[in-house]
Amino acid sequence: MEKFLIHGEKDDYEIVVGLEVHAQVNSQSKLFSGSSTNFGSKPNENVSLVDAAMPGMLPVINEFCIKQAIKSGLGLNAKINKFSVFDRKNYFYADLPQGYQISQYSDPIVGEGTVEINFPDGATKKIGIERIHLEQDAGKSLHDQHPSKSYIDLNRSGVALMEIVSKPDISSPEEAGAYIKKIRSILRYLGTCDGNMEQGSLRCDVNVSVKKDGDPLGIRCEIKNLNSVRFVMQAITTEANRQVEEIENGNEIIQETRLFDAVKSETRPMRSKENAHDYRYFPDPDLIPLVLTDEYINDIKKSLPSLPDQIRKNLVDNYGVSEYDASVISEEKEISDYFFLASKGRDGKLVSNWLTTELFGSLNKNNLKIEDSPISPEQLGELVDFISDGTISGRIAKDVFAEMFETKKNPSKVIDEKGLKQISSSDDLIPMIERVISNNLDKVDEYKNGKEQLFGFFVGQVMKESSGKANPKLVNQLLKEKLN
Repeated sequence: MEKFLIHGEKDDYEIVVGLEVHAQVNSQSKLFSGSSTNFGSKPNENVSLVDAAMPGMLPVINEFCIKQAIKSGLGLNAKINKFSVFDRKNYFYADLPQGYQISQYSDPIVGEGTVEINFPDGATKKIGIERIHLEQDAGKSLHDQHPSKSYIDLNRSGVALMEIVSKPDISSPEEAGAYIKKIRSILRYLGTCDGNMEQGSLRCDVNVSVKKDGDPLGIRCEIKNLNSVRFVMQAITTEANRQVEEIENGNEIIQETRLFDAVKSETRPMRSKENAHDYRYFPDPDLIPLVLTDEYINDIKKSLPSLPDQIRKNLVDNYGVSEYDASVISEEKEISDYFFLASKGRDGKLVSNWLTTELFGSLNKNNLKIEDSPISPEQLGELVDFISDGTISGRIAKDVFAEMFETKKNPSKVIDEKGLKQISSSDDLIPMIERVISNNLDKVDEYKNGKEQLFGFFVGQVMKESSGKANPKLVNQLLKEKLN
């Protein structure tokens, strides 16, 4: 890809970006307690004595969350560390009842890995992963429930998070967007995070710096708590432009944590950026180090499903799907599952065309997800069968599809009820062709005198005569015989 540059008044600048993705572990209970992780519960309904940091309460690790983190690391081509330690990260917020967060610092559960991101033009780029560590989430402060008081909801307190830290390999907002989408896609295929950014299951902190070509890395600023791919991309552009303006005005960039205001399209200071020593990390005395065996890791490895890159390659190599459509279909597990059901024993390219054009178009128009589709994969497959065997034409199929989407009826029922079967009999078509010819003798003469482009006119007239039900291939063949 072409290098992405910010053009200042004096110089051009490169962007350097690192992302910290906070992914909530798909688990019915929290990282160190048996409390429910159910979203949408009443405030403080899912809070145990451990979550509320009552005196004498000890954390007990949730093995399922450990397995989910290992599975995520394997899916992201990362090293699984057989020895890892839970630390106390000390800081003070009203919604952090312990006065510290149980996290991992020097010995995380997952080490370095790599993710390959894809672009619409077919280009790819590898983004390095620095680490993945497990930690517990804090609660939530609510400032809009009372005119003079803040309320605390501890339902999220203790929920398991995976913090996926990238290397500073990202150099444009588009790359950042592609990276988050790829991470989200892989985690959803693995079943380790639902990726729901609206509910806070996937959040992102963005580290942004700028530099001139050939210069060392600049001072970075961190933009906190971004909950959509669009906001991540906007925040990177906004912050990079701010930094360039500061530099060109002769000011120094201060390392700090900032917030992104999407309405005003600006970042503003939140606090000076903390370093590791500010948190006074030390191993949590209530949790012994986590030691994994090769056998334990390999058992989890055997359970991994096919992931987006494997599925994309399969679609291109074995189903005849284009690279672009394969990327679209493989991005979401629900979509690829739908495709494989619909294309079983059928023309994969034709199924792909109907899925990515007609079905996606109708779903988007009605603000529906693939899992809410009124047309099942089996029904779409049956519709493709009727097109392939000549029962209906591609044009008629669009009318059948629209009726199926509206009524949820099977294509066979729609075709029978509306009498839409394609006319593929010469005995039925020849009288129509003869009528068209006899009604347009002047144009027949023109055609025979060399005006061959009129052939399309005759085809159109026959299709009109048959109410669009004539088999176009047979019409072409019979017309040529009659006209010549």
